[in-house]
Amino acid sequence: MIIIIGESVIGVFVNGYIGLVIWIDWIKKKKILLIDYILTSLATSRICLLCVIAISGIIRALYPDVYENKKVKVLFNIFWTLTNYLSMWFATCLSVFYLFKIASFSHPLFRWLKWRISRVVCWSLLGSLAISLLIVLILVTLSNCDYNFLKTEKHKRNFTEVFHVSKIQYFDPLTLFNLLAIVPCTVSLISLFLLIMSLWRHTKQMKFNVTGCRDSSREAHLEAMKMVTLFLFLFFVYYLACLLATYSYLMKESRLVVMSGEIIAILYPLGHSLFLIIRNNKLRLAFVRMLKCGETA
Repeated sequence: MIIIIGESVIGVFVNGYIGLVIWIDWIKKKKILLIDYILTSLATSRICLLCVIAISGIIRALYPDVYENKKVKVLFNIFWTLTNYLSMWFATCLSVFYLFKIASFSHPLFRWLKWRISRVVCWSLLGSLAISLLIVLILVTLSNCDYNFLKTEKHKRNFTEVFHVSKIQYFDPLTLFNLLAIVPCTVSLISLFLLIMSLWRHTKQMKFNVTGCRDSSREAHLEAMKMVTLFLFLFFVYYLACLLATYSYLMKESRLVVMSGEIIAILYPLGHSLFLIIRNNKLRLAFVRMLKCGETA
């Protein structure tokens, strides 16, 4: 429990720091960059996701009777699904941004989208919000249908015990997540593949262009590939941790399994955001200045 609370507090602080730095920079310069739009949206969604994961884990571990209430469970499922999908899609938008900002292809469609990167980013963020709300709406509809079914049938006699068990415990948002998470993951994988192809073409061209200066394009490609690869790795770990926590009721030490799953799951919104601070010049330099001010004080 101490680990979960500690991870959640650090995660909220890290993501809150990203939003605060971008907000202060926006006020000073009177303008905001495209990547800052994505980072702010991502940080906000992850703060909400961390709060939902932490509260859900604490209630599951300390007050399991409360979580058995179907209305409470559905409510948590709705908030988790919304924040989870927003975080997932916003991170995918970041991968797409890296692709169009750094990669170089001669295909007309790619060049057309690259020239309109601002519109692509804005519509991607709005589309992410619309998709997440649509999924939540589907979940609410199915959960209401299931709840009404159980309410109608629970007073009937001659029902086997199977029908007295709530279908909600088998229909978890993760069931929907298992299917639809393929889409953003595929988009991120395609972005990574295209970045690798772009780097390969660039390296091939630079072989015949030997100069003493640094190859900034190659470094940008490698940096973007690291970011996308880390996101996919942490997301995969998060995915497995959610599976572990969701189906913990099938195991003996269910509380321990839930707590372990929550601890591992929080590493995704915490670790990726922390890496974003380390690799982003503006965020890193602001943190260094903050530390220097603290030492001076």
